[in-house]
Amino acid sequence: MRHTNRRLVIIVAAIAVAAVATGGALAYRQGPRTAATADAAPLSSSPTQSATTEPTRTTATPKPSSPSSGAPAGPVKTKIDLQKLTTGRAPQVAYLAGRTIRGGAGGDVKVPGTAQIQEVARLRSSALAVVTKGYGTEMLTIDSEGKVTRRTPDVTQISTTEDSTAAAYVATQLKDTGEDLPGATVYAESDSIHKVTVPGIWNTTLLGYLNGKVYFDASTTQEGTSSLYEWTPGQPAATLVKPIPKAMAVSSVGTAGSLTTLSDQNSCSSLLTVPTGKRLWRTCDYQIVGFTPDGATAIAGPIYQDGYGNGIAAVLDAKKGTLLHEWSGVFRQWVPEDDEHLLLLADNGEGTAASIVRCTISTGACELATPLAKGDLLIGA
Repeated sequence: MRHTNRRLVIIVAAIAVAAVATGGALAYRQGPRTAATADAAPLSSSPTQSATTEPTRTTATPKPSSPSSGAPAGPVKTKIDLQKLTTGRAPQVAYLAGRTIRGGAGGDVKVPGTAQIQEVARLRSSALAVVTKGYGTEMLTIDSEGKVTRRTPDVTQISTTEDSTAAAYVATQLKDTGEDLPGATVYAESDSIHKVTVPGIWNTTLLGYLNGKVYFDASTTQEGTSSLYEWTPGQPAATLVKPIPKAMAVSSVGTAGSLTTLSDQNSCSSLLTVPTGKRLWRTCDYQIVGFTPDGATAIAGPIYQDGYGNGIAAVLDAKKGTLLHEWSGVFRQWVPEDDEHLLLLADNGEGTAASIVRCTISTGACELATPLAKGDLLIGA
């Protein structure tokens, strides 16, 4: 997912240090409910419809479901009430609880020291953590026993493959005053480590490590329009994919979310093919910020993302751009857990208790993946 602030900041949210109880079977895939505003329901049931119907803006009109399908047509909007959700199983991807990396493959790993933690991930049997160091950052590689085996300076962002057998990460430098310096070094690590230095670029944002290639977005001037870059680890240079401007996310099926129109009044996001830039569809209601692993669902946020948290999270059909579901609340991260589920870091505002919430894409039903509590919480890369 893309961060509007290029330097990642630790998310002060909520977590209980105790292990999360297992259980909470996940709902199977169903058709969406009728267009109504409702409270998000547990995964074991469908969202309860409200008596008040809210109009839904979409980029295309959903096709009615057949009478035999048993599912009403149209998208659903639901409001997440954290106090009403039941607790299901823990996140199946890496996440940070306090200073402990949990979830995904492998046991719990504590990040040593006291430095602020900005990013975490799993890489095979190791854990990765971006921490603050002076005005800048560094990435710690930590083994299963909690020992730091390597420190990589200036790393700000991490992205791993879905199976966590490979990772990409980006290093950018700062002046002593805290100002950005041009240029970036992009790493790819699996059985060995490859790197490429890209001089003269600004605002580098890592978008993913997909199908053996690393994707990132950057601009050639500090205030200029950014474009997509593609790099195959082992190659001596990254390739500029100029037809993809202001890339926000890249999918596994060769598409990218692009912020194609940006103005004070409104913004529009488009789904483009990589590398040609052919537009498949456009939405001026949402901003594409990610994809499920299969590329079938686009994860979206509000057109403007600013301040403490975002008020909505949504999922769109990646083929047509139609709205599948929208959740309202206070969200600071949205990460796909798999093709069927979205993880949301949710709370009720700064300083309040929070949780990682799991929501089923097809039904909108949600549950707590971590107990609602105060503390530090972060969904991993």
